[in-house]
Amino acid sequence: MSTLLDQPVKAPTFKNVSTSRRIKNNIASSLFVTSFLIALVPLLWLLYTVIEKGFEAVTSSGWWTKSLKGILPEQFAGGIYHALYGTLVQAGMAAIIAVPLGIMAAIYLVEYGRGPLAKTTTFMVDVLAGVPSIVAALFVFALWIATFGMPQSAFAVSLALVLLMLPVVIRSTEEMLKLVPDELREASYALGIPKWKTIVRVVLPTAMPGIISGILLALARIMGETAPVLVLVGNSRSINYDLFDGNMASLPLMIYSELGNPEHAGQMRVWGAALTLIIVIAFLNILAAVATRLLSAKR
Repeated sequence: MSTLLDQPVKAPTFKNVSTSRRIKNNIASSLFVTSFLIALVPLLWLLYTVIEKGFEAVTSSGWWTKSLKGILPEQFAGGIYHALYGTLVQAGMAAIIAVPLGIMAAIYLVEYGRGPLAKTTTFMVDVLAGVPSIVAALFVFALWIATFGMPQSAFAVSLALVLLMLPVVIRSTEEMLKLVPDELREASYALGIPKWKTIVRVVLPTAMPGIISGILLALARIMGETAPVLVLVGNSRSINYDLFDGNMASLPLMIYSELGNPEHAGQMRVWGAALTLIIVIAFLNILAAVATRLLSAKR
């Protein structure tokens, strides 16, 4: 007499379930790939247009080593040297101010931030991240120039760029510090090391690859801003090494100025400056990726 225990048990079949999941996965993958390709079309189109129209200017003689001093509007000569210098100096000064402030603010929010002050700081960082560049430029103009009586200069531009760069540095640094395992902190505390030294010697070195990458990406973000240079400094066709006085050109300001030039030479300078700006930003992005990989390999 056979019992239920003697009867063979049939393994459940998941054929229908597997087929359904596979179909859904293929549909989702196709939608993602299609969306990516659609989003890629305008980017490639933009790059192709800028490269096609600006390549002749970028490869011309003296483009990287000369300014536009003494060059007539209809004459295609000179180069981008003065504007490239202004862009790098203004962004560099902004980084000198924004990076220490941003890193220290992020350390406070992650390691010490508790209570109303931390919530207020987080709220203000979120608000600052959404402030348009023209608002930052007008704020610096009203405070630095109209109230304090300082002259329009490249340093005023840097102050406006600080307001735009600061939230990016704070947010990227904050996320990198949160990724540091708490076990590293606890192990340091167990050895009797003070909290400030743990942050300096353990937490920051561990998060440094991501922090540097965020700083370089923040620099790339502010280099293309046009509103601060239009409001806070005038254009110059020659190089000005004084950061605190006088007009100083930059790549966005040169593009805006040359747009009013109806001559063919002016249009070539516009596309050449645009391609130069893309090259500089692409170099910073590559530098961020390389720095992240090298620092991660040393850990």
